[in-house]
Amino acid sequence: MQHRIAGRRLTRTPAHGLAMRRNLAQSLIEHGQIETTLPKAKELRRFVERLITVARRGDLRSRQRVLSILGDRAVIPGDQQERYESMSSTQRAKVLVARSGRRHRTGAVPAAYNKKKIPFVATSVVHKLMTEIAPRYKDRPGGYTRIIRLAKRRIGDNSSLAILQLVGDEEKPDANVRKVVGRRKLRTEKRKQMLKGATVKRARGGKKKSAESAGDAAAPTKPE
Repeated sequence: MQHRIAGRRLTRTPAHGLAMRRNLAQSLIEHGQIETTLPKAKELRRFVERLITVARRGDLRSRQRVLSILGDRAVIPGDQQERYESMSSTQRAKVLVARSGRRHRTGAVPAAYNKKKIPFVATSVVHKLMTEIAPRYKDRPGGYTRIIRLAKRRIGDNSSLAILQLVGDEEKPDANVRKVVGRRKLRTEKRKQMLKGATVKRARGGKKKSAESAGDAAAPTKPE
């Protein structure tokens, strides 16, 4: 019997499993949602929700605890990704690491930098978790993520896929997208419009006939 053995091994060594969970958790915090296999999503959900619960305290001890569990990663803003790729290796190093050798945490450009050449710097995954994500769930007692199963399967091993996303980061439907209507529904709508038009015409014709008959009845008859 297996006692006190929680979680899924996923055919990996303990070190490889921890590295995988950290990598997936950092990607989830950076992008808001990720697509992975269903067993990985279920295993990652436990890992991420515990991190968010610790980060909700917002103090120095919780930040140090999150750093020890999750590690850290530099995050490039999405609108600056192309500019970052066109930079030289020296400029990229300045974007990722400060002069002190530490990573940039808050994303604020240092005063010593030439802002024309380096207009932005990277932010930290832990900083984003502590300042943006965790305060959003301050009054929520758990359940910070959701798993959406996908109909498609992964090519190769045919494993089931799923989307793991943070609650509140889901994409809203576009209001400008036209709704697709099927042919059968269009035919039904046309028939309804035709029936309504025929009913209105009949009603108008009945009113005219009734008005004519009323006028004939009201008109005096001429004596012969």
